[in-house]
Amino acid sequence: MIRNTKETEIDVSMGTETTSVETGDPVLDHMMRTLFFYMEKNVKIKCKYDLRHHLWEDLGITVAQEISSYISQRHIKRFGNATMPMDESLIMVSLDISRAYINFDVSFTDSEGFEINLLYEFLWAFARTVPLTLHVIMFNGKNAHHITENIFKSLGTAMGIAIQDNQYLRSTKGTL
Repeated sequence: MIRNTKETEIDVSMGTETTSVETGDPVLDHMMRTLFFYMEKNVKIKCKYDLRHHLWEDLGITVAQEISSYISQRHIKRFGNATMPMDESLIMVSLDISRAYINFDVSFTDSEGFEINLLYEFLWAFARTVPLTLHVIMFNGKNAHHITENIFKSLGTAMGIAIQDNQYLRSTKGTL
């Protein structure tokens, strides 16, 4: 999936032989490798950007478009959730691939490039683009790095479950 705007140039390809992530932001590189590792998918990501805010938001959109394309003609499990510990942090991510909504109950003090507003912008862009209902709940945590990484671990695990093939469409309405 390619997204070119006046603010960003982003190329995301899921299902590659190996994972390669070059966003230009070391924190986001780490989070994308974490997300796709826990989804159990390889990915190639290449980005250019003007502001980190634009990068995080536009990458959320582009990753979501790539995943949407991947699942567009398939019956999937649709729902996924994960509650993960990482050091002092305990995070739950629960999702339903259906409608755009985010419940983001997370707080931390920004540190070493880990910024809560960037995290929120990525997740909200991702949720509204797939679209999916996304609950991200922090039960415990102090360290911005641990909390952020744990969110991407949990999101990757939950997405990996939700996009698994399923025998039938998981909707009593007959459509998502």
